[in-house]
Amino acid sequence: MALIHKATVMDEKAMQQALRRIAHEIIEHNKGTENLVLVGVRRRGVPLARRLQAYLNEIENTSIPLGILDITLYRDDLTQRTDQPEVRTTDVPFSLENKDVVLVDDVLYTGRTIRSALDALMDLGRPATIQLAVLVDRGHRELPIRADFVGKNIPTSKTELVEVRVTEFDDAEQVDILENSVQ
Repeated sequence: MALIHKATVMDEKAMQQALRRIAHEIIEHNKGTENLVLVGVRRRGVPLARRLQAYLNEIENTSIPLGILDITLYRDDLTQRTDQPEVRTTDVPFSLENKDVVLVDDVLYTGRTIRSALDALMDLGRPATIQLAVLVDRGHRELPIRADFVGKNIPTSKTELVEVRVTEFDDAEQVDILENSVQ
């Protein structure tokens, strides 16, 4: 099976606009940024969290703390993915106690990644709230999880794949829909 490119649904400008809008929504929802911290889910959630942090800092003229969360050992499909999982570091250099945490990821699909991230966060402390910001919500939830802040809702079929590309990993800034092609 090969992946074929079906469509580019967000270019760099659309991604920037979506993240800037999410930043404004976060500020409005939290009535400012006083108690706010951001935590990006490894891998592509981290650069998106950094961009969101920059917008929040610019808008509010402040410095929002940013953490990095590795959820590898919290996944419920760990044994199905690989015999030797690649565990990366979690770096949350601040207390989560009584903080309003905005968890940032690239794509919300089944909800399983976010469930893992919630478990990992709770092992680090007891936040006042946990809110979820995603660039793309593609539907097909298997768990009762929803995003508080969404850049774009993209209805997809289960055979499609939503690929968020960021310059840190992909040398591009865009969101593509790919589909499996039987060869």
